[in-house]
Amino acid sequence: MDIYDNLLEVLHHEYDNIKLLKKSERGETSLVRHRDSGTPYIFKHFYGNSEVYQKLLPVSCPNLPQIMEVGEKEGKVALLEEYVKGDNLGEILEGSLLTTEEAKQIVQQLCSALWVLHSRGIVHRDVKPDNIIIRGNEAVLIDFDASRIHKSENQEDTQILGTTGFAAPEQYGLSQSDARADIYAVGVLLNVMLTGEHPSGKLASGRMGRIVQRCTMVNPAKRYKNILHLSEVL
Repeated sequence: MDIYDNLLEVLHHEYDNIKLLKKSERGETSLVRHRDSGTPYIFKHFYGNSEVYQKLLPVSCPNLPQIMEVGEKEGKVALLEEYVKGDNLGEILEGSLLTTEEAKQIVQQLCSALWVLHSRGIVHRDVKPDNIIIRGNEAVLIDFDASRIHKSENQEDTQILGTTGFAAPEQYGLSQSDARADIYAVGVLLNVMLTGEHPSGKLASGRMGRIVQRCTMVNPAKRYKNILHLSEVL
């Protein structure tokens, strides 16, 4: 029995399905619970490619969910990942803005998560408040549904994915998105945390505003050269 079939078999016999979180033509995301331990996990079953998740299997980072197991068969992917319990940043921002120090701390932790991804050739492509969970003092970047492996031979992305407002211009087919697309999204996120608005509507004041401007340059070559550079500037 291969990993894909084995994972589905184990899910059926050892886990309870608690809640359907998301459903689309591509597949489903559910909250499940291990019957013996009571530990909750996220289970995803979808049509697609497991390449990103395979690269994340051996990774352990406090700012990313742990991928427990992943299998692929005939174009379908089954995977089990850590359930990150905490407050969704999108919901937090509905009620209030963050201080500069709070926003900087979150961005620093996102930079740590993105450095792990970028060092493995992974572009997240959907950094936004709804994909960030605040777990105690940790910001955890979740949801790799739009993520892809950067392939230097490609001229553009094979699929246009991302969230309007946070997606970099190149994600709309202008060129292939790379790590600098995530830097663009982090810049928008920083501005939203401080002002409640996209930088095109209201730019954060002072030094934070200048950092946002550099992150969100239309030309990727004019943004920070990598996520570590952005972290150092902060």
